[in-house]
Amino acid sequence: MNEACSQNDSEHLPPQNGAASPAGSTRSVLKQYWGYDRFRPQQEDIIQQVLLGKDTLALLPTGGGKSICYQVPGMINRGLCLVVSPLIALMKDQVENLRKRGITAYAIYTGMRRQELIQILKTASESNCKFLYVSPERLESALFLEYLPSLDVTLVAVDEAHCISQWGYDFRPSYLRIAALREELPGVPVLALTASATRKVQEDICDKLRFKQPYQLFRQSFQRPNLSYSVFNVDAKINKLAEILEQVKGSSIVYCKSRRRTKDVSDQLQAMGIRSNFYHAGLTSELRTQKQDAWMRNEIQCMVCTNAFGMGIDKPDVRAVVHFDLPDCIENYYQEAGRAGRDGLKSYAVLLLQPGEISALREQVAIRYPGLEKIREVYQAIANYLQLPAGSGEGKSFDFETGDFSKKFGLSPYETMFVLKTLEQEGYMRFNEQVFVSSQAQFICNKETLYQFENDNPKLEPLITLLLRTYEGIFDRPVNIYERQLAGWLKTQVTAVQEQLRILRNYLIIEYIPQKDNPQVYLLQPRVIAADLYINQEKYGQQKNNFEGRVEDFIRYTTEKTQCRSQFIGQYFGDDAIPACGVCDNCLQAKKTALTSAGFEEIRKKVEDKLRQGPCTTHELMQVAGNDAEEVLKVLRFLQDEQYIEITAAGRVSLRKRY
Repeated sequence: MNEACSQNDSEHLPPQNGAASPAGSTRSVLKQYWGYDRFRPQQEDIIQQVLLGKDTLALLPTGGGKSICYQVPGMINRGLCLVVSPLIALMKDQVENLRKRGITAYAIYTGMRRQELIQILKTASESNCKFLYVSPERLESALFLEYLPSLDVTLVAVDEAHCISQWGYDFRPSYLRIAALREELPGVPVLALTASATRKVQEDICDKLRFKQPYQLFRQSFQRPNLSYSVFNVDAKINKLAEILEQVKGSSIVYCKSRRRTKDVSDQLQAMGIRSNFYHAGLTSELRTQKQDAWMRNEIQCMVCTNAFGMGIDKPDVRAVVHFDLPDCIENYYQEAGRAGRDGLKSYAVLLLQPGEISALREQVAIRYPGLEKIREVYQAIANYLQLPAGSGEGKSFDFETGDFSKKFGLSPYETMFVLKTLEQEGYMRFNEQVFVSSQAQFICNKETLYQFENDNPKLEPLITLLLRTYEGIFDRPVNIYERQLAGWLKTQVTAVQEQLRILRNYLIIEYIPQKDNPQVYLLQPRVIAADLYINQEKYGQQKNNFEGRVEDFIRYTTEKTQCRSQFIGQYFGDDAIPACGVCDNCLQAKKTALTSAGFEEIRKKVEDKLRQGPCTTHELMQVAGNDAEEVLKVLRFLQDEQYIEITAAGRVSLRKRY
């Protein structure tokens, strides 16, 4: 559905930036650059409103094609589309995908060196750059604001827009800075995109982004008819998980709450003969890429991971998403579960539950929102860990490994993470769990020495020659280099290139700084005395109550025994029009219960005995079962939904292995 949030629906704004856009041109752009003949539901309507210059909020489910909604108008408009995103890995993937299509795109984010930022901003302002991805922290930097007038921005796209709402499940204070862009870019429309937001959060997004009347709201149904939701209460999760993965053929994702758990679960699955691997943000960028690529190629059946895995990954044939541990809210669960079955085929979203986990989830409220004394204690420990005197540190970044820090100061890693989030929301510091800083190299010897070195070390000569030919200015200043790209050109392994670069560094031929991929703490203000640390208790209390409400809503989802799970999720997000799905565990149980009085088990046994002799027609099964035809059909529908049997369009029925 779409809603024009205006007091006068007949009112129209003129096309912005000279970009009148008939449907033909949007579809031709879609075909030319993305190869699709038609848009997905609502994409074209969203694009048309953006091209008319209207502020627009689009709620599209995970895998619903949100990026197309700003990329197509970005290509039609003159000038540049500015995309705000909090996810560095996703920005990098988007830029790479656009470049593969011959579209000029760049990204700037936390961790980049000033010289690199200047080069990108200068290139974006002077070239035909169509897309510039920016992390929200960069928006108010003096350097970005200096170049902003020259960027010719004609559209602002805000991805993960729910992050701007303090009532949302992933509030990020840096998102509040986006509204200031409106003063710098008057008349430029804003497109906000998210996969999950309650009505309260939707209203907050439009308010915080200062949407102008008449703005548009597009909201797809939260119904996923091909996705079967289930909750299993089990004593041994690993056994149930193995059973699911053996029965559900194809790719799968298993979400765990901790990094250590991902490895433990993956190791157990491998011992059971299941091709699995593990993934979390603590792995090196190189290793994460290798694992992700292997999973995309189906070399790995099951990826056991934290929620660091999945964002921006376009794999439509994921057959199952299993939550080994409980998420803390429906928003996270819906988004992660929604990575299954994007191709429209039957898929499964399974939640595994054990006794005691519900009470443990309720205890998360106090852990997520510790008292002021605990916040001050952790803040003091951070200052000690970084060796920061009072009054120092503003504007500086520091390596910060949460595991090492927590161990040294006897703190829970969870406590540490949540206090860091609180300190970020209160404006003291910013924590980036994953910071990408490209590798750099510069030749530091003279040309005569280099010539002699090449003669003495012929095995290193191809890499030296490639560096000199590829990276202009590498003799004069440090330049960004990309080991993976170099390895591709040299037809060798990335590790071999890295080792050769280290050899060149050891011989003082080059200065080589490998890619930085460590968590960072960035101080937004000078370090204060812990006793003087101030927290807005009223706002903090409201956020705590809001989180507690989300936890209770999710607990109701896990304990619900009768309501259709698709309907439950839809109603949570304000979508009351979803019919019962018929395929979740509650719907299937309702079908089975309705048949009990008619002798469900008796009918099923007769049907299965007949089918073991070979396929037959539904008419033949009704004769064998000897019951009321309607009751037999109910049993057959149940067995088909559970995938015990297969029924062809011609009405032939055969047994099949479950799932």
